Amino acid sequence: MKIVFKNGLLGLEEYKNYELQDIEGMEPYKLLQSADNKDLGLVVVSPFEFCTDYEVNIAEEQIKELEAESENEIALYTTVNINSDVRKMTTNLRAPIVLNIKKKIGQQIILENEVYKIKHPIIKG
Repeated sequence: MKIVFKNGLLGLEEYKNYELQDIEGMEPYKLLQSADNKDLGLVVVSPFEFCTDYEVNIAEEQIKELEAESENEIALYTTVNINSDVRKMTTNLRAPIVLNIKKKIGQQIILENEVYKIKHPIIKG
């Protein structure tokens, strides 16, 4: 699925066009591959895979920017920090990527809730 980030992603504002791709054999992980720079790709995952009580309150302004008409059009992903030791893999719950899957528009937001960490362990223990 092709996604346009009108403002880019945090720290990658110059890249606007991405494609969300399945990673064969690596479910539930996906690849957010830049169409503007083929050397740029981010591994992402639904935060609900690892944090069942994860809550995101999306501001009205952000919903308007995403042109979302209902919650059913919204999907959430978080970036994954890969490590050769899988026990050290983390995901960024503080800055989720919000997608309007119907209109193929995306935006990365920063949550005010400090309970969510930038480096939340994917594997506990």
